[in-house]
Amino acid sequence: MKSAIKLLSLALLTASATTAYAQPANLPPPGGETPVAFDVHEGTSMAVSVSPDGKWLAMDLQGSLWIVPVKGGKAKRITDYFNDARQPVWAPDGSHLAYFSYRDGGYDLWTIKPDGSDMRKLTNGAYDDREPTFSPDGKTIAFSSDRSGSNYDIWTIDLASGALKQISKGPLEDRMPTWSPDGTKIAYSSQEGMVKASLFETSLADGKESLLKAIDGTRLDAPSYGPSGQLAYVASDPKGSYLQIDGKTVSGSEVVAPFRVSWNKTGYYYAADGKLHYRAGAKATIIPFAATLEAVRPSYTRAKRDWDSTAPRKALGIMHPKISPDGSQIAFVALGDLYVVSSKGGVPENLTKDAALDADPTWSPDGKSIAYSSDRNGGLPELFIRDLATGKDRQLVNMDTQPLGAAWSPDGTKIAFLDIDGQWGVAGVCMVDVATGKITRLQTSLGQPGSPSWSADGKYVVISLSHKYSSSFREGTNQAWVIPTDGTSPAFWQIPEENMSLDTRSGSGPVWSPDGTKMAGIYEGLLKVWPVDKDGKPLGPPRALASDTAFFPTWAADGNTILFQSDDSMKTVNLETGVVTPVPLTLNYTLAKPTGRTIIHVGKLVDSVKDETQLDKDIVIDGNRITEIRAHDPAKRDASAKYIDAPNLTAIPGLIEYHAHVQKDFGSNLEKAWLAYGITTVRDPGTMVYDAIEDREASEAGVRVSPRLYTASPLLEWQRVYYKMGVAVSGPAHLERELARAKALKYDLIKSYVRMTDFGQRRIVEAAHEMGVPVSGHEIFPAAYTGVDGTEHVGATSRRGYSPKQGPLGIAYDDVVQLFGRSGRTLTPTMFGALSGYLAKHPDYMNDPRIKLFPVWAQKSVTERSPLEGLIKPMFGGMLLSMKKMYDAGAQVVAGTDTMISTNLHAEIASYVDAGLTPFQALQTATVNPARALNLDAGTLEAGKLADIALIEGDPRENIANTFKVRKVVANGVSHDVDDLVASGAQK
Repeated sequence: MKSAIKLLSLALLTASATTAYAQPANLPPPGGETPVAFDVHEGTSMAVSVSPDGKWLAMDLQGSLWIVPVKGGKAKRITDYFNDARQPVWAPDGSHLAYFSYRDGGYDLWTIKPDGSDMRKLTNGAYDDREPTFSPDGKTIAFSSDRSGSNYDIWTIDLASGALKQISKGPLEDRMPTWSPDGTKIAYSSQEGMVKASLFETSLADGKESLLKAIDGTRLDAPSYGPSGQLAYVASDPKGSYLQIDGKTVSGSEVVAPFRVSWNKTGYYYAADGKLHYRAGAKATIIPFAATLEAVRPSYTRAKRDWDSTAPRKALGIMHPKISPDGSQIAFVALGDLYVVSSKGGVPENLTKDAALDADPTWSPDGKSIAYSSDRNGGLPELFIRDLATGKDRQLVNMDTQPLGAAWSPDGTKIAFLDIDGQWGVAGVCMVDVATGKITRLQTSLGQPGSPSWSADGKYVVISLSHKYSSSFREGTNQAWVIPTDGTSPAFWQIPEENMSLDTRSGSGPVWSPDGTKMAGIYEGLLKVWPVDKDGKPLGPPRALASDTAFFPTWAADGNTILFQSDDSMKTVNLETGVVTPVPLTLNYTLAKPTGRTIIHVGKLVDSVKDETQLDKDIVIDGNRITEIRAHDPAKRDASAKYIDAPNLTAIPGLIEYHAHVQKDFGSNLEKAWLAYGITTVRDPGTMVYDAIEDREASEAGVRVSPRLYTASPLLEWQRVYYKMGVAVSGPAHLERELARAKALKYDLIKSYVRMTDFGQRRIVEAAHEMGVPVSGHEIFPAAYTGVDGTEHVGATSRRGYSPKQGPLGIAYDDVVQLFGRSGRTLTPTMFGALSGYLAKHPDYMNDPRIKLFPVWAQKSVTERSPLEGLIKPMFGGMLLSMKKMYDAGAQVVAGTDTMISTNLHAEIASYVDAGLTPFQALQTATVNPARALNLDAGTLEAGKLADIALIEGDPRENIANTFKVRKVVANGVSHDVDDLVASGAQK
């Protein structure tokens, strides 16, 4: 039965209807759970439209279309759960509704009859079409689209012929069109930057564009012409979101959803405060409704990480393997060190054997040296060259840059590398002279670029970079960005296949062949090669070399051999014969597990089980587990035990950071900092494919001082992608390859990201739960129905351009609150903005010495006010209020920050107290709640639990800010003094 459902789901995912579309019944939850049905009476980010006869309202609620009697009542759902259908509008004759839907993995225009029949798809292709509106005569639909390939414009489609026409043009983002009553003009909101949006109008007769309205400091959205030419729109500023008509605010104190009002002859309908509203003159009416949603609590057998066995484990985190020029050897990083192995396989040789973080080896053209990044001097990664004959290293680039992704030039005189140049995920491209160490900066501040690869003549390096469709949405396709190495000529795009994306910028190429005639890259999870000219211009389409799942291709000097990773192995392929040869690797490690007994004497103890502070306790640890918690008795001193006397400190469970991304550019200081702030477990919900596994295994093996790491798959997107750690999944077959790789690499969770379709997300849940691991993402519905285990962020990025989790001012309504409560899913709020208020209360925390473990540019996130603070602050109160409602409804709140700066976790849980949680409840969000969600024997101080303990000054039950005052930390039974951690991270 499950296989039949899987095939149906994948078929629906790729269905394309040119005429009538046969709408199926809802697919059941993939785990076979029985959904719980419940009624909601408010909608978050909801749009409404009145029928021409004035009898019915159409609304969108959590991705479905609903019909409601105009006087209110029970809402009837007319689409299934998997459409992500938005902003319905009635045809002038009332026969159909138009809307836009993400059903097939891109936003397209659709129509449907009010009874749910005759669903038809109007547009197709790689571009997103949104926000339709009918012309007064019903013959044409105007809509917004990124079809120009550079920004959103207003387009029309003739319903009889299907002919498309571009109406507005220019550099601004034109959205949400409305027709004038006489059908001669179209007005729209035109966006410039994140905040500024004004109203424009285009005359259809001559194409002339003119400004209708602009207000300094106020964003204007969703224009809608009334029958007499009135112009309604939604105005928003830091204080709220208001409905205005012809310059006058008509909505009072209501928080208005940012969608077009729907007019009848006497008034208009709109959504505000989560409800449907009607106004006629000064009279306002709320229209009650009840809509039935469904949710499940996932039921499956959870996988559990083994923190006890010391039996050998296969190393899976083989990071960035590169074949030597003569094809005889492979260099790679694993378990924290640099290795070399024969290209025929075998037992690799460890070249570095230290506790430093090593990364990104690259061979010299003569094969006699390897350049690589390492933080062996403390602080951040630097660039070294290893002479393979002598085993000696020469430092080439110091901490003035943060070098990663090095690539040696064909003539051996230069090395190109990425330099993290001062912002989150932003890097420049540099070139260093091998003889002199002189650095030339070729590019600055690029958005998470891929690693460089040289042209044969040394005139260019190529990287992968996101090629955006518009400024309205950040996602694009990964394409080749060619950078001249003369340091003066401009860089330029080369696009091997229009609207097709390299899988990821973290290891999918492009990689130039040694003779300069080809490039290799990963498309659709497969290794492909395409011919290029000397400037990298494609001379033909990419063609697949093998059917094996592929990642991180590198060329041997013969130009006929490519090494690539495939799931949990390495392979080579011969371009002439197509023969794929496995490279067997024998590399194992064992879990670092302490032995002996440790006894910690503390003056106070909060176990995160009972809301009480226990006094004068001994915590007995054998190996890496707590075996007893008892009253302190000096007479029971055990001569064989190690003692930690902390009578002036309070023991709490080690904190769990449930949402942070491990990044190599921070070096191993990142892990030391987490420990220094009392964080003993970190969940990374989405990262680069093999990097995360290497981090996890280096931690498990004790090679690097680190908290426990729980690591996710890369962010699984659909066709478009934003982050370097995301994968642009091209279709169902590609998704299956990604799921197979996730199983082979034993990820702790799988991340379904912003542009993954609802059908694709359902398949991810099915596969992940069969593996025993949870699924998380940004979505709430149909995620709550299909069994997605958790949701990241109370707000954050959405493919819709607005959040289905919160409306203006960060407010979530009844639908969202109940979806979290009924499903009991985890919620990681990530309260962006919590830090500024926290530091305002505790300004001395800005000068804490632990912050020196971070790069200078990252330290500024604590020591300087964020430029985004003004945007976040108005929403912060609503986000806190919404989070508390979800917590009270039954959501499992788990504390995470989406930052690497550990101060933020303490600010995060303190903000929960501001929201109304008790300090003890807030502490549980960073201890027992996330431990339960991870299926981890930690998060409480009890016999049998893993020995993860933070020793702090003060009692967190009296003041939650005391969690910041960490003095010692015990991770997996190993004790660390905070001062020692800070000192060990100082540059030598």
